[in-house]
Amino acid sequence: MTSPTRDPATPEETALAAMGALLLEAELSVTDVREALLQIWPASSTEPAPPVAVLPAAVLVGSAGAQPGTAMAIVPSQSLTIRQGAHAIRLAHGLAGGGIRLDGADARIRAIRRMRLAHPDLAWVLGSALVSGGLSLVFRCPWWAIAASTLVGLLLAVVTAVMGRVRPAAALVPFVAAFLSTTAMAAIDALLGLGPIPLFAVCAPFAILVPGALITNALLELTATDIVTGSARLMYGLIVLGFMYVGIVAGSTVTGVHVDERSSSLVGETIAGSAGPGWGAAPPASVAWVGVVGLALGVCVAFGSGIRLAVVSVVVMLCTYGLLTVLTPAFGAPVATGAVGAVLFVAARLLERMPLGVPASVMFRPAFLLLVPGTVGLVALASLGSSSAEAAVLTFVSLCIGVKAGSVMVDTDWAGAFRRRMPRRYRP
Repeated sequence: MTSPTRDPATPEETALAAMGALLLEAELSVTDVREALLQIWPASSTEPAPPVAVLPAAVLVGSAGAQPGTAMAIVPSQSLTIRQGAHAIRLAHGLAGGGIRLDGADARIRAIRRMRLAHPDLAWVLGSALVSGGLSLVFRCPWWAIAASTLVGLLLAVVTAVMGRVRPAAALVPFVAAFLSTTAMAAIDALLGLGPIPLFAVCAPFAILVPGALITNALLELTATDIVTGSARLMYGLIVLGFMYVGIVAGSTVTGVHVDERSSSLVGETIAGSAGPGWGAAPPASVAWVGVVGLALGVCVAFGSGIRLAVVSVVVMLCTYGLLTVLTPAFGAPVATGAVGAVLFVAARLLERMPLGVPASVMFRPAFLLLVPGTVGLVALASLGSSSAEAAVLTFVSLCIGVKAGSVMVDTDWAGAFRRRMPRRYRP
């Protein structure tokens, strides 16, 4: 995947560019990739660190020697699975610690890229169904809506998997998924006649398409002054959400379905349950914890995490949900989101630096559906309520502050920041 533009680029520089491309495939932000490459180089070479430029789709490494040259690695369009991302982070740890040399990294990088899922389409379908059912349980939709959204999520996963194979059609996947979800839920509601459709039951079947890792990286890059890449990622994420919103509106217009806007409460807030009997009743509050487990497992199955990383994801998601349910009633959704976002970011960083090499996406992908205005903003737009839109904006700002506060806490060299510097004495 690497293609040096000039012969003077050394094997170490070429391997460093390839390593950067692998970390970008693991969905690390450009800020984190650049910092990782600058830590890897001193462990493998006594030459001065070469200039490094990290773009969303390419990594360029200049020559550290006397002769000019540039090594460039292009990032493939397909991202790594979560398990592959964990191996990529472990490799970066080994390179930065000196246990692995850069001149031997190429073989390891190729081995990581070969670790693909045996049945990726099947994993995507099963994971999407788990995410849809889990999210419906978390927000306590009526039992019929939980079953219907799980079934619709299963069918949408098949459609999106087929569309994803056609490059021109892939851009329309968010709109098509939102439109089909709305029309399918409207048809089921018309058949059963059990009342208005909860908004989260409409959004849950395609919630897995919400670009959680993308917008999280955009926030990290914007707060690290990587304005160009952060703004581009954030704009793309907002465009995807816009496509989903238009799909919901189009489906509602075609079917004339009535969506229950009262069901757009956030995690930790009082959710209006249905008073209907049987399948029209809402599940008890304790069942939401089962939904959190299903949500985390669905993301892990769809994106190929493996058993150990799935256990970590479930534990972190349960802690995230517990913090939200405790803090939201006391401080409100925006403050609770910022606080939990800071804690989650610190935990993600610490786990990422451990020998297990847990990618941050293991936690941020499922937590994004509870924390970040990906789903929150989508629901706010779909409900067309000024209070919901205001809550989405406040939640977004609070999350930005929380992520930045977590970054300051865990990424700052506090020993160096408070190291006492002796002032120079003036000598005439």
